[in-house]
Amino acid sequence: MDEGMNKLARVLHGRIQGEREAHSSLVLDFGEIQKDYSLLTNTYPIPIPKADYLVLEDLTLGETGTKLTTTTQNGAHTHGNNGSHGGHVGGDGSHEHESSGTHSHTVLIPEKLRWLKPGDRVLVAWVQHDAIVVGRVRPATDIG
Repeated sequence: MDEGMNKLARVLHGRIQGEREAHSSLVLDFGEIQKDYSLLTNTYPIPIPKADYLVLEDLTLGETGTKLTTTTQNGAHTHGNNGSHGGHVGGDGSHEHESSGTHSHTVLIPEKLRWLKPGDRVLVAWVQHDAIVVGRVRPATDIG
């Protein structure tokens, strides 16, 4: 084979390899949920409509304060910091039920587990051509 054909083969091989890597790599990005619930990421300049991106299930639990689940207890048990509860108000909410009967508690969705809403900064994973919101991003000053 002559040198020209070898050079052409190397160029084609390089471009094919580059395309393959571009379409199979996982890329992380930051984004923000817009007022219409579209997703605007740092690397893709056009808002992605709500119907065209994915969200991890953990971010779809519901609105703050809505029911997440109900727990049932049988017998005496203690509670931690629950605030006002079952006639027990004040302090840190710690108390013990003295009756041995079965009772239940409604567990509400806390602010940190609520679903996404406009203005939320998010971490986005790009898997091929799909944008997947994997979590909300907060400043480190919000911890501790």
